[in-house]
Amino acid sequence: MNSPAPTLALVESPVQLLNVLEWAHAQTPRRPAADARTEGRPHRHGPLLSGVPSQPGPPAGRRPQDGPPAAGSHGPHIVVLPPTDPMSRGQLRRVAALARDEGHTVHWQEARGGSGSPLGTLAALAAAVRRAERIVVGDPFSRLVQLLLVPARAAELVVVDDGTATMEFVAQLGRGERLRRWHRTGGGALSRARELAYAPVSGTARRRLTPRGGRAMEVFTSMPVTPLPGMELRVNDFAWTRSRFGPPRLTRGTDLVGTSLVETGVVDPARYLDAVRALTLEHGVTRYFAHRRESPEKLRALSEATGLEIVRPDLPLELIARRGPVGRTIVSFPSTVVHTLPYALTGTGVTVAVCDIDPAWLTAAASPRARGFLAGVTDTARDVRRLPAQAAPAAG
Repeated sequence: MNSPAPTLALVESPVQLLNVLEWAHAQTPRRPAADARTEGRPHRHGPLLSGVPSQPGPPAGRRPQDGPPAAGSHGPHIVVLPPTDPMSRGQLRRVAALARDEGHTVHWQEARGGSGSPLGTLAALAAAVRRAERIVVGDPFSRLVQLLLVPARAAELVVVDDGTATMEFVAQLGRGERLRRWHRTGGGALSRARELAYAPVSGTARRRLTPRGGRAMEVFTSMPVTPLPGMELRVNDFAWTRSRFGPPRLTRGTDLVGTSLVETGVVDPARYLDAVRALTLEHGVTRYFAHRRESPEKLRALSEATGLEIVRPDLPLELIARRGPVGRTIVSFPSTVVHTLPYALTGTGVTVAVCDIDPAWLTAAASPRARGFLAGVTDTARDVRRLPAQAAPAAG
C-alpha cells in the first residue's frame, strides 16, 4: 500500500468506539449536513491486519457496503477488543455498524476468554501496532491496551474518552503515578503480586502515553481536564452525533440514568435503591436507562420497588438520547453523561440534572479516592442542574 502508515484505533467499549467516530469526524473538513450525508462518503479502508477476522456482518435489515476496499484512505483502522458481557458486545456490534456506514474498516479481535487471550491478541496485532504512525486508544488503564502499547513506535498517541476516567488519567500522568482506576482498592496479597509482575508493562505504557522526545500526545475529551506540557487538548462536542441524529422528540416524563457504582463496589445496593425510589417520587421519573454493566437482579429489584420502566439501551446513551424520544429532564448520578449529554443535546430544550452521591452511601470497600472523585465529577459538570443527595434511610 502506497499510502502513509495508518492510524490504528484500539477500542474495548461502545463509548470508546463512538468517541473514535467523533474524533475521526473532527479530523475532516466540515461540510453542509445534507452533502455529508449523501455525497462524498469516504471509501472503505484497505485491509490492515492479515489473519485478523473482520467484524461480523451487519444486523438484519442493514445493507452491507458494496465494492472492494479502496487503498489510500487515511481514516482510523478500528480494532474492537470486546469484553465478555453480552450487553457490551451487543452495543459494540451496533456502533461498529455505524462505523462501517462512515466508511471505516472494523476488525473484531477476541481477546478474552474462549478463543481469545491477551498474549494471543498481542501476537495478532503486534505488527500492525508497530506500523502505525498514530495510535488512538480509549482506555489507557486497560491492561490489554497497555500490553499492546509495548511494541508501539507511533509518533503520535491519542486518548479518547472512556468516560470520567479521562480526568483521573491526566491527573495521574501529571503526578507521575502508575495508572490505576480510581475505584480500585489495594486488594489482597495475590492482587499485589500480580500488580508487581505487571509493573514493567504498565510502566512502558505510561512512558508511551507521556509527551516527550518529539512524540505528540492528544486528549480528545468532553471532560474538564487541564492539559500537561506537550499535550494537545481538543474538546469532543459530539458534532458527529448531532450531525447524524435528531433533534429528538421530547416526552413529558423525566428519565433517570443508571450507574454501575453498585457493581464496582463503590455504593451500597440498598442505599442506591432508596435513592432511586426517592428521585422517582420527587421528579416524576418514568423510565430508567440501565448502564450496560448493571445486573439483571438489581434492575429487577429497582423495577419492583419503583414501578419504573427499565430500558436497556442498544447504543450509547448519547445516541439514544439524540435519536429520542427522551424526557425533557434527564437525571443522573455523577457519571460520564453529565458531561457528554449537554454537548449531545445542546439546543434541544432538554435539562440534564445531576444528583450528588451522599458519602454515607459508600461501601466500606470503596477506595479512599472515591468520595473526592465523585464530587469532582459533579462539581465540574457544565450546563447541568444540581440536585442534593437524597436523604435515603439507613440500609438494613
